[in-house]
Amino acid sequence: MDRSVGATGFPRIDTVATVVTVTVLVGIVLFLGVVLWPAYQRAHWEARVIQCGGNLRAVGQAMRAYANDYNGALPVAGGKGARWTGHLRDWSAPDRSQAFAPDSNGSNAGATVSSSLYLLVRYMQLDPKSFVCPVDRGTRFFRPERYGMGSRGLGDSWDFGPDPARHCSYAYQMVYSPYKVTLAAESAFAIAADRNPWIEGPAGVDRAGEFSSFVPDLPGFRGTGKQADLGNASAHQRVGQNVLFLDMHTAFEHRPYCGCQDDNIYTAWDGKDSVRGKLPKPGCQPADARDSLLVNDPPASHR
Repeated sequence: MDRSVGATGFPRIDTVATVVTVTVLVGIVLFLGVVLWPAYQRAHWEARVIQCGGNLRAVGQAMRAYANDYNGALPVAGGKGARWTGHLRDWSAPDRSQAFAPDSNGSNAGATVSSSLYLLVRYMQLDPKSFVCPVDRGTRFFRPERYGMGSRGLGDSWDFGPDPARHCSYAYQMVYSPYKVTLAAESAFAIAADRNPWIEGPAGVDRAGEFSSFVPDLPGFRGTGKQADLGNASAHQRVGQNVLFLDMHTAFEHRPYCGCQDDNIYTAWDGKDSVRGKLPKPGCQPADARDSLLVNDPPASHR
């Protein structure tokens, strides 16, 4: 006789109990999965946001130390009259002149945004890991030996390698302009943040085509939440961005218009408003000394 049935042909009680127990356990597992998995994902995302913000905070601390050594001035590489060109002549050159190639007068050198940030590595010994946001796709921390530098170390370079976009996740104030930023400026001035969403990053995502759909959700603009989200950094699922302010505190801002007087930190002045602005492009400048314009260098493939 089949041991799973009794004399009456019905399943034994112990077998029924086993089936019920397994069914209950499966139900509990499914229930916990539905309830706990989103919470786990949320906690994991928040941990990455905190880690990314912590790295940016370390950059701010190094900036303050640098500025204290240079009469309150924030890092600017390339010398007097340097221009933002998006690449250096030679990031591994033995001296500054060969790296930035200034003219015969020692000015008009070609520089990158990242080379200004690299001064914190070169002179303040900041770990290159601090410049990588863990959720910024396509990036990893800079190691000179990967590019044939041999025994030469971090202090012998002038930038984060031949393609600095792959080793620097953060946008920095456009310091190659008539407006020099010092520690004496307003504490609410935004000086660095997660990568600019309108400049293609190393992951190859070009969002500039979405700019026409970006509408702020402030009075006078009437944008929806989704339209406003388009202006946020890509690294954090367009929910917001870590921002470093001039008083060197960081905050996770849910909208990019968080600078002085609702200045949009990621867009250039368009002559009309500072909330939406226009796409940042080579040659763009801050509108004035209070205008945050945070940019990063495009990948090497765009040179």
